[in-house]
Amino acid sequence: MFDNHPKGLLAAALANMGERFGFYTMMAILVLFLQAKFGLSGTDAGIIYSVFYFSIYILAFVGGLIADRTRRYKGTIMVGLLVMALGYVIIALPTPTASQSATPFLILTCFGLFTIAFGNGLFKGNLQALVGQMYDNETFGKKRDSGFSLFYMFINVGALFAPIAAVSARNFWLAHNGFLYNASLPELCHAHLRSTLTPEASTKLATLASAVSGRPEASVLSPAEMTEFATQYLGVFAQGFNFAFAVSVGAMLISLAVYLLNKKRFPTPAPKGVKSSFASGTAEMDTTEIRQRLYALFAVFGIVIFFWFSFHQNGLTLTYFAKDYTDLSQININLGFVTIQGAELFQSFNPFFIVFLTPIVMGLFGWLRARGLEPSTPRKIALGMAVAALAYLVMVMGSFGLPLKSEVVAMGGLAESAKVTPMLLIGTYFILTVAELFISPMGISFVSKVAPPQYQGVMQGGWLGATAVGNQLLFIGAIFYENIPIWLTWCVFVGACALSMATMLFMVRWLERVAK
Repeated sequence: MFDNHPKGLLAAALANMGERFGFYTMMAILVLFLQAKFGLSGTDAGIIYSVFYFSIYILAFVGGLIADRTRRYKGTIMVGLLVMALGYVIIALPTPTASQSATPFLILTCFGLFTIAFGNGLFKGNLQALVGQMYDNETFGKKRDSGFSLFYMFINVGALFAPIAAVSARNFWLAHNGFLYNASLPELCHAHLRSTLTPEASTKLATLASAVSGRPEASVLSPAEMTEFATQYLGVFAQGFNFAFAVSVGAMLISLAVYLLNKKRFPTPAPKGVKSSFASGTAEMDTTEIRQRLYALFAVFGIVIFFWFSFHQNGLTLTYFAKDYTDLSQININLGFVTIQGAELFQSFNPFFIVFLTPIVMGLFGWLRARGLEPSTPRKIALGMAVAALAYLVMVMGSFGLPLKSEVVAMGGLAESAKVTPMLLIGTYFILTVAELFISPMGISFVSKVAPPQYQGVMQGGWLGATAVGNQLLFIGAIFYENIPIWLTWCVFVGACALSMATMLFMVRWLERVAK
């Protein structure tokens, strides 16, 4: 699979795989952790989620600047791994749950998230830049797109198992303390502690308390006893998430070890003013060409904002939909010592499909390339945006007739018989994955191909910065989710992806000329 590719590609992919395992262990549970731990609404948790996701990618721009100015890509990447590990340690520390003075602990959690974001900014874009530098010669240049597809596939091997690890840690800790998992219960417990439950929701809470504790008498607890139960359940639930974050710490350390053992395999850029060995076959660019290339990159950055605004709803509104409207009883794995069940498991389908589909998509492009029919990288990106619009159109059709989120809260949660089949989300993730394979690795490849050599790191940071802007808009989806019909929420993302596709097609010939 890695034949005819630079020797450092596999090492870089493995180092990134470990980091992505830790990152997606955390991302799979983040918004649900914020809700269970601090009782935040979907909108408030969505704001923190979107600011964090924004910070991760915008700080990659800062990391690119640091590496480009110092030419110390390898050292910057290593520091990034260490800083990320520290951030995971901070959010893994158990703190009181359901406390009246929860604000200081929420601030501590946000500080930990910022630390992770800063470390990720030093790591992510610069590792991608190193991979691009491996292809800056005639020997490997034609393999750039397929190289980034392989790199992207290995990233998602780590992401595939991360949600399973997170759910296993949380559910094991629940079982260890005599409880079962229930997706609706944390929201009901917080509502009880705030005395905002409707009579119907109070009845639902009593029923679920009995079910998850295995004690029939729990259905007739006094208000004080129910308060004690709610506090205890929330504490155990949140501590399970803390253990999941600790798994991320271990993943960071493994990634660091892989990186250090293979550091010599990566290219070393020459200091400023000295001709670089890894780009010795690259012709000098005049000012006009550099300007055109930068204009093309900024144009693509602007377009993909709308795609990422839609795609990264997988960790926000699509996760909310899994928790509130999807029959989770149809998706569970009993390992004996723990039952793996939860809304977070849907986060595994996207990386699974990436690992499964990447060889197929690479084979298709290789077959087309051999016949002179392979689409250009900009055309692949435009096609991916059309596919993403189709994914959310599926959600529109599958969500007709579902009640508003406010109505679900008043009922204390939907009955299982009223929820949708998990196949709706699985099908949506499959289509979104096809779109991602046409956009994300191709976008990274386009940036590494078009960016002038002296701006490799900062332009990779620019790609991630565009992703950051899209991520900063994620909370808009959470606002829509809680206030308008669900099917109409998905229509917003259909429109965003369709607009991106149309704009990309309008500029595609210009982009193709610049990329030659």
